[in-house]
Amino acid sequence: MIRTIIFDIGNVLADFTWEAHYRRFGYTGERLERLAKATVKSDAWNEYDRGELTGEEIIRKFIENDPEMEADIRRCLSDVAGMVVRNDYAIPWIQELKQKGYQVLYLSNFSERAGKECAKALDFLPYMDGGILSYQEKVIKPMPEIYQILIDRYRLVPEECVFLDDTQKNLTGAEAFGIHTILFRNQKQAREELEKLGVI
Repeated sequence: MIRTIIFDIGNVLADFTWEAHYRRFGYTGERLERLAKATVKSDAWNEYDRGELTGEEIIRKFIENDPEMEADIRRCLSDVAGMVVRNDYAIPWIQELKQKGYQVLYLSNFSERAGKECAKALDFLPYMDGGILSYQEKVIKPMPEIYQILIDRYRLVPEECVFLDDTQKNLTGAEAFGIHTILFRNQKQAREELEKLGVI
């Protein structure tokens, strides 16, 4: 029996709208792609979410990926508030699950800066029963440690949990602990798969 629903945040409860954010600064075509490769599509972005480096150290890593784009990188990341947009269904869905008796948690790779500057888009967090943002623990999905911390902190029985994430490797990490998983594509599809697991 499923007792706990665990949600990823980015592209599940809220959309990670980095492209729209960069386009607001006027970037298109090749320069947009270069900017993305240097930042959100780089391995350094994982370090951003891990939270072990300072903001300037992370910016320098992005710049190392494409030194000619330094001014552009600094400009676009001067304010990251527009990079996350809450989905309209987030709060009603959380409330619905909680009213039916489910524990609802979050488990997401998230930087400290995004957590602060995108706070308005994360206004669904108080409706949940807790969870982990990666920067708080200095570990990221799919590292085994992050799942273990969640299990221990909330005294979870893995077989009674289901984790929804839009990235398969993060689900594979959870499955290693015996957690049920759903590869999230949209809310309708996720609801249908939850129903198959007995979540009504």
